[in-house]
Amino acid sequence: MAVEFGVPLGPDPDAGSDAAYDLGVPPASGATPESGAPPFVPRGRAVTLPGRGTTLVREVAGPPGAPTLMLLHGWTATAGLNWFACFEPLGRSFRVIAPDQRGHGRGIRSLRPFRLEDCADDVAALAEELDIDQLIPVGYSMGGPIAALVWRRHRPLVQGLVLCATARRFSQGGPVERVMAGGMLGLSVAASLSPGAARRFTLDRMINIRINGSPYGPWAAGELQGNNMAALLQAGAALTTFDGREWLRQIDVPTAVIVTEFDRVVAPISQLALATTIPGANVFRVDGGHTVCALDPDCFVPVLSAACSRVARQGKPHR
Repeated sequence: MAVEFGVPLGPDPDAGSDAAYDLGVPPASGATPESGAPPFVPRGRAVTLPGRGTTLVREVAGPPGAPTLMLLHGWTATAGLNWFACFEPLGRSFRVIAPDQRGHGRGIRSLRPFRLEDCADDVAALAEELDIDQLIPVGYSMGGPIAALVWRRHRPLVQGLVLCATARRFSQGGPVERVMAGGMLGLSVAASLSPGAARRFTLDRMINIRINGSPYGPWAAGELQGNNMAALLQAGAALTTFDGREWLRQIDVPTAVIVTEFDRVVAPISQLALATTIPGANVFRVDGGHTVCALDPDCFVPVLSAACSRVARQGKPHR
């Protein structure tokens, strides 16, 4: 039995098949909107990726022939929590697809240890399943390295990149514990949306943030209930070992880097270093911290929309 961080993960993943193991992702919500969800959050549906597992996917069709954005959420979050304010505005100009990452929410469950590379391959498998020839990965925090790895491992699929609140490496600012404690995007977003004394006690102690009452609280809490703790711990460790400095300079597609200027999780100077590493990257700035995507969408969403539009205009579809 393999063990990571003291959590049993099941049979040795290197013995036998390379396939992921589906551990019973709950089905999509069906014909009715999800109870308590914010407005304009598209209903999720379960999509099975052959040989990999099943994940929850939220989608906005967008205008006919519009470019496709693949929204990749941050560590401990879900597609719904990270992007709930973005679906409707982005859907005016783009086809928008947002999966739950493996181990997060209702994402793929695997007995194999979490790897960012597997998340990138999940994106490519999802694109194939949905018959998408090209897309623009949009990565937030942990989603940034995954988006960049989609380019590295599946270059013909990538028309451009949008990298938000992320870095070329994550361990330079301090010990592992600092990164692990600071990167709980999903928990901090849920805390801002969830009322209740029990959640207040738990989440305040974990992330030192005060909870406001919100009608979306039960939905936000439900989004996090599917998180797999073993996978989250492994994902945090994967982030601390990620270092793309050598190969990010080879990126040859239009790229936008959105810098969250008051970020205390991923330092703005590290975000700018990412932008200087990628040739020709355009920098967009947001007056907000690491959770600005959810806590101040009026500030974040217009910048995200502008960055996606810039990349889409610059990127030429290729075959």
